[in-house]
Amino acid sequence: MVNHGSAQAAGAEQRLQELGITLPPPPTPFGAYVEAVRSGKLVFFSGMLPVVGHEPRYIGRVGGTLTTEDGRKAAETATLSGLAAAKDYLGSLDKVVRVVKLGVYIATEGDFRDHPRVADGASEMLLEVFGKEKLSGRVVLGVASLPLGMPVEVELVLEVED
Repeated sequence: MVNHGSAQAAGAEQRLQELGITLPPPPTPFGAYVEAVRSGKLVFFSGMLPVVGHEPRYIGRVGGTLTTEDGRKAAETATLSGLAAAKDYLGSLDKVVRVVKLGVYIATEGDFRDHPRVADGASEMLLEVFGKEKLSGRVVLGVASLPLGMPVEVELVLEVED
């Protein structure tokens, strides 16, 4: 079991190294938008999809062609893309004061009920990297479809130091 309290003491960058996590290349837009916008101490990130580079890693609906575990992995992959975007934008993840908002949108079949387990793929990644003290509340929604047929989209808002 990981000591989540050490994430804050060690710093997010060191924690990634300790966890053996290599961030993917920062995502690039699939349309006419930017990946991040800062307003004061808050940075709002565009929806992060489960891609590496510009290539989807998961396609389909959770509870249909994809299992709950596939959905968790897709949420984790999307979160890693978010962390890569944050590092690219900020220069270092150590500038993150706290995760202000986490939104997890899941393309599901109509009778799917295991949304929290899928969203935990995103929440647990943030917990491992930033620690419990910096973790946010979250919103988890099942939706009919997401861009490019992907099963998960993650929304992040981070508070950062100047």
